[in-house]
Amino acid sequence: MNDPDSGEKPSVSGARDADNAGRPKRSRRRKGKQKGAMSPSAVSPSAGQAAGLSAPAERPQAATSGNNARRNKRRRHGRNPGGENVRPLAPVGQREDPQQDQADSRKPRRKHRGRKSAARPAPATAEAGGLLPPIEAGAVPRPPQHVAEPRREAAPPHRSAEREHHDAPLYAALDLGTNNCRLLVAQPTRPGQFRVVDAFSRIVRLGEGLAASGRLSDEAMDRSVEALKICAAKLKNRNIRRSRLIATEACRAADNGEMFLERVREETGLELEIINRETEARLAVSGCSSLVGREAKSVVLFDIGGGSSEIAVIRIGDNRSSRLANHITHWTSLPVGVVTLSERHGGRDVTPESFAGMVSEVEGMLANFDCPGESVHAPEDFHLIGTSGTVTTLAGVHLDLPRYDRRRVDGVWLSDDEVTAMQARLLSWDFSARAANPCIGPDRADLVLAGCAILEAIRKRWPSRRMRVADRGLREGLLTDMMADDGVWRRGRHRRNQRGGHRNPAKPEGQAS
Repeated sequence: MNDPDSGEKPSVSGARDADNAGRPKRSRRRKGKQKGAMSPSAVSPSAGQAAGLSAPAERPQAATSGNNARRNKRRRHGRNPGGENVRPLAPVGQREDPQQDQADSRKPRRKHRGRKSAARPAPATAEAGGLLPPIEAGAVPRPPQHVAEPRREAAPPHRSAEREHHDAPLYAALDLGTNNCRLLVAQPTRPGQFRVVDAFSRIVRLGEGLAASGRLSDEAMDRSVEALKICAAKLKNRNIRRSRLIATEACRAADNGEMFLERVREETGLELEIINRETEARLAVSGCSSLVGREAKSVVLFDIGGGSSEIAVIRIGDNRSSRLANHITHWTSLPVGVVTLSERHGGRDVTPESFAGMVSEVEGMLANFDCPGESVHAPEDFHLIGTSGTVTTLAGVHLDLPRYDRRRVDGVWLSDDEVTAMQARLLSWDFSARAANPCIGPDRADLVLAGCAILEAIRKRWPSRRMRVADRGLREGLLTDMMADDGVWRRGRHRRNQRGGHRNPAKPEGQAS
């Protein structure tokens, strides 16, 4: 039989049944539409292709598939309307003449009632085992019937919880210390926990030269004000429900500390409060409460700061309170930190003799701390918790991190032997070697050994087989206390507060109860 466009079309018999033998049964009409498309001549290479020709399909091949499809259609309908002018579409990948596609698309086709025409996706391959139905002229492309359209369903329970946490109120905590300026913005999540939304930290060395002069230097105040301006911009761009901004030892001890805070208020709009040492110790405990294991009966928590070091002795009975700070039995604040100690003894070039002198000075201060010894019945009953740049630096160097990673450091355990080995290792390095370590850097290279000396004195006073490292501190304690005071972790409480949008008038913004 001759075709006016493609020439003679050789007949192919028996291929249809062989190709469809493994196919599931379909409706008779649907099955007939695809029989001709799935013939071996549509997917198997021709003789020219097997011989290495580069053409993807030959003209006789397209004629064969067209003849085969026309025969199938005559069998279905029992007649041949339109005679030789009607040509069904060749399989995708076999079409060579776009005008044929356009002419075939004008042919009206009978459709099942209620069934919509399907769009043509990307060309199917023989490996995929699927061929695509034709598109009617003027039809709106729609997803193919075998691809399920996405269903709009209600979010699963955990998605709803995430959305609820996303809508939770924002809390902010700022800690201006002797060495660092730190800010945290967070949202409450599960009871006792929160999600950090924004954070900022910068070494400002506000207490630089304070031990010698008793005053904050102009350069140190300028650095701190610049950092606080960044914090003020972050807070201004967010809807903060409640915040607390504190200053610690440098502003406590400096003669011009109050004057400096007035300057901060004028230039940044931030209201900072100077907290006392007892409050500082309690905040450090609150920030690390989740790191005290259930098996612990007593803990000594210490925070080695830039100008002071807070130590809290915690004894936990059978009735453990939700606030770990309620279990503090003794506390002290040593008027020494990494900045003040390194300035007195030299932190850049530290020898074993100068290191021993720093340890002796701190031991003398601890001798005045009236605290009974710990009665330890088992190794797991007592341990140390360190929250400061000193202990986190030791942990980072111990883990041999290529760069400091809070997620790997926070909560890690160090044995007594590991702490001793790390301190000896740092003491053997000169200043350049310490500055080159990615977990120390040049900003802490002259401070880290002074912190190790304070740590060594604490370890001698309270020997323990293990120490837990906490990359957290006053900011986390501030956030925990504010959220607990507002009751945001009670079931449904923060949702009601969010809908109401009102604040407790008894608790002014920027203050804690």
